[in-house]
Amino acid sequence: MPEGPELHLASLYVNKMCAGVVFTGPVRKSEVSKNPDVPFTCEAYCITAASRGKEVKLTLTPMKSDDPKERMKVGQADQPMDVVIRFGMSGYFRFTTEDELPKHAHLRFYSKETPCRVLSFVDARRFGSWQPNGTWQSDRGPCVMFEYESFREKVVSHLSDRAFDKPICEVLLNQKYFNGIGNYLRAEILFRTVLEGLESEDLCENKKPLKNDTTDTKTSDCAKQKWVKGETGDLLRLCHTVPLEVVNLGGKGYNPQKTDYSDFKAWLQCYYVDGMKSIGDHNGRTMWFKGDPGPMAPKDSKSSKAKKRAKKEDGHDYTNKKKVVRKRSESTSKKKVVKQETVTKTPKKEKKARPKEAGTKRREAEKSREVTAPQHEKGSTARRRKSSSAEPAAGPQRRSGRVTRQNSK
Repeated sequence: MPEGPELHLASLYVNKMCAGVVFTGPVRKSEVSKNPDVPFTCEAYCITAASRGKEVKLTLTPMKSDDPKERMKVGQADQPMDVVIRFGMSGYFRFTTEDELPKHAHLRFYSKETPCRVLSFVDARRFGSWQPNGTWQSDRGPCVMFEYESFREKVVSHLSDRAFDKPICEVLLNQKYFNGIGNYLRAEILFRTVLEGLESEDLCENKKPLKNDTTDTKTSDCAKQKWVKGETGDLLRLCHTVPLEVVNLGGKGYNPQKTDYSDFKAWLQCYYVDGMKSIGDHNGRTMWFKGDPGPMAPKDSKSSKAKKRAKKEDGHDYTNKKKVVRKRSESTSKKKVVKQETVTKTPKKEKKARPKEAGTKRREAEKSREVTAPQHEKGSTARRRKSSSAEPAAGPQRRSGRVTRQNSK
């Protein structure tokens, strides 16, 4: 989402591209946009831009003409109009030819030249908004970047407000006090500072705002309740200097039009960085941090473990993903082996049959002993068998005797 630095860079873009350009005709909006029409029509006007926190103000100023006929036309604007724009999740400006008009250009300003060029507000997700004859929202605080003294004074003088009873990561998104701070800025600010007691005066006021001398400070948690005594690089100071670092990146920072964010990612130290944790705050916004989330973290949400994400840029390196797939395949194969072992176990009936198998083995062993035993042992065993079974043996002998007698007769 575009935050304070991105909106300031957008205003600089408008001033650069529209310098010396004369615009004409009505301001047009797309048919699908639900935002209000901008009732401004002029034969010749110029456009300038300014930013304040998370808002951009376009000023449409009619240009005076020496021709009295043009000044007398009905419906032509003769006074400047301010159009205040909020970017939502994906808004940005583009200045192109009419043939190259972006698909999601929802607000358009046409130049007075051939071929015609168009300054358009592009918003693919349509969360952005604009207000004709608008002013800076009264419930937004001073800009953290360009109204630093007023911003600091307002925060320090309202620390007893109930808004500061919440976790500090949620307080930083309150635009009433921290106008311009968004999701990625709060993570970077809290990562670079220890929560400290705030003074009305900045103790490091004389230092250069873009000098990053707080990189080695301790990591702050997502939710600490106390603000300890101030020292150089306190929380409010970083709310001012960290956004200015992004502004100092210029076009190398976040830009919805670009696909290469290598410079911006190199600047990030916490937000969506490998090794950091994330947790959803009470408003459902993802907070990136390092360490313990603290006692004020939502009870239902669990902090995710630090994970390394695969790098898609620089040749599409997906090695980390491949390793994960291999590990998963190995684990699934192990599970299959375990299942096969459990299936091939002998059932209970086979367990009962084991003593019989043992008995047959013993008999086979005894037979092998009989084969290898001496002749006198065989004779002794045979005698024992005859003595133990003498009666059954006599029966057949008598029968055989009778048979011989009959044959002799």
